[in-house]
Amino acid sequence: MVLEAIKNRYSVRAFEGRKIDQEILDDILKAAQLAPSARNLQSWKFVVISDDTQRAKLTEITKGQKFVADAPVTIAVCANNMDYRMTCGHQASVIDAAIAAEHIVLQAVEHGLGSCWIGAFHQEMICELLELPEDYSVVALLPLGYPAIPRRNRILKEDEEVISYNKF
Repeated sequence: MVLEAIKNRYSVRAFEGRKIDQEILDDILKAAQLAPSARNLQSWKFVVISDDTQRAKLTEITKGQKFVADAPVTIAVCANNMDYRMTCGHQASVIDAAIAAEHIVLQAVEHGLGSCWIGAFHQEMICELLELPEDYSVVALLPLGYPAIPRRNRILKEDEEVISYNKF
């Protein structure tokens, strides 16, 4: 079932005008909350952007990506504790937020919704729009909605190009 959701997930850049039921949105957000996090800090906050006035500002914030503003909902995946680094040297809160974001994306697929990871955005502008506290940062924006265009097949690299065992 999870592999099916992974196979069916694709980046959606055109959405139908249909609203997302609150019950479905709650289910998607619960999936995010269930994500693992380093030391179980859960250093995240999920800001649901559904207000028409706020959504209209997302095109400029996302460097002209109009489809983000067209989505009925965009979830801003935010993180704090930016100073905490895991032993491997990576920022734990960013990785944790990314895991939670992927939970959102996959649960959305289960409800027939599409999404697209957005990393091309102006951090200062989105923080201002959302009135984020200074100790938070937006890791990703996830527009969600019912896809208006069907999935296209994509070409994957051969297994040998991306998988190895015991050494590079």
